[in-house]
Amino acid sequence: MSLLRDVVAVLEANRIDHTLIGAAAMAVHGVSRATADVDLFTVDDKVLQAKLWNELEDRGASLRLLKGDFEDPLAGSVRLTLAGDRTVDVVVGRYAWQKTIVESAERMSIGEVTVKVARPAGLVLLKLYAGGPKDAWDIRSLMESHEEAESIKAEVDDAVPRLPAESRELWKRLRDER
Repeated sequence: MSLLRDVVAVLEANRIDHTLIGAAAMAVHGVSRATADVDLFTVDDKVLQAKLWNELEDRGASLRLLKGDFEDPLAGSVRLTLAGDRTVDVVVGRYAWQKTIVESAERMSIGEVTVKVARPAGLVLLKLYAGGPKDAWDIRSLMESHEEAESIKAEVDDAVPRLPAESRELWKRLRDER
């Protein structure tokens, strides 16, 4: 059993649009860093229903389901773990700009699974929204390593007004570094 493959299968069987994000997606776009988990992203809160994951739990996976409250920046998250396999986190966004990231993702083969992978600008937007020091490092690394950095910047420039003020300020600081 590959946990990632099986999580993707559950999402696809339930017509839940999703995309690979985090370090695994960064690696696809040329930025490699160590991570212990694989992150998927969706704006479909159906993933927060425990019954969706019953089949994987029956096969030995552990489930931790967290629902965000009104003030939480996320609708919630699902963490699936299985002995001997990488943890899979399904992060649930709640905003229209995040849905665009999922919809614009590109389908790619990653090892034994085919999954939509967030485009570089989408990763930058999610990292800006998260706003931590590691996120800023990831953005810098992605922009420095990507051959289409200027088009990514333009795409982020177009979308960043929909993000919170802190995210817009971080983007301004990062843009001013160049």
